[in-house]
Amino acid sequence: MLRLDSVSCSYGAREVVKGISFTLEAGDVMCLLGANGSGKTTLFRALLRFLPLTQGEVYMDGEAIAHWSRRKLARTIAYVPQAHTPPFAFKVRDVVLMARTAHMNGIGAARRHDYEIVDHALDSLGITGLAEKEYTQLSGGERQMVLVARALAQEAKLLVMDEPASSLDFGNEIRMLTELKRLAGRGVSVLFTTHSPNHAFLCASQVAVMKDGRLLACGEPDLVLTGSCLEEAYGIPLEVIDIGNGNRTCVPLASRLAPQLHREGSHYLKFAGFAPENSRT
Repeated sequence: MLRLDSVSCSYGAREVVKGISFTLEAGDVMCLLGANGSGKTTLFRALLRFLPLTQGEVYMDGEAIAHWSRRKLARTIAYVPQAHTPPFAFKVRDVVLMARTAHMNGIGAARRHDYEIVDHALDSLGITGLAEKEYTQLSGGERQMVLVARALAQEAKLLVMDEPASSLDFGNEIRMLTELKRLAGRGVSVLFTTHSPNHAFLCASQVAVMKDGRLLACGEPDLVLTGSCLEEAYGIPLEVIDIGNGNRTCVPLASRLAPQLHREGSHYLKFAGFAPENSRT
């Protein structure tokens, strides 16, 4: 369904994303991992045509999207940003209804079918109780769930989600990840970023790991997410362990992490002039 072919993009003279290629099939959930500044959000901006490519091409169903109309793009790809600050105090149901714009007729009038889709999106995430509340009065986590509901109501073939779990409590985090798996079962493709490698084990069929704007590894989570790969990506000692029933999780190696943090902390204090050379603190 989605294919990135040697995609590169820059901010001015600084190349941020460098020759990224991967394929996402219908019903795949791909988790995009990487440290801060590795290029994940910039890659999304390029994919969504917010940022022009300096090299390569993005394809949907074998067709380059470079010259698609905004309407066609909105019917095909739905986007959930990291954060959203609303300009007006819209009701939650109206915020989610905005996703239906690309499907409405020429005069932009919502039909009963549009409202039914909105209500179903809210219900699937367990946030029907927020429908009549003002979006500006919600917590950060509640707003994030509304943005996910808006993306679901868009009924696109591909969901692109930039850290959708960043503001969610544990319960809503699991509800959201479960909904992604359910959508994948219906043939929707999902591409999302996260700061937790464990999210890939919970719901992803594919994982891509970025470092310094390049693709470090890509493939099935059980094959790609090894301690050595994650340590290279994040710069801290990690281990992937089996926890039974076919489940795996990623944990930091405390015995190796403490000396590393001590060295880095001592180096910073000496650099800042707060600790003498022989300081143990």
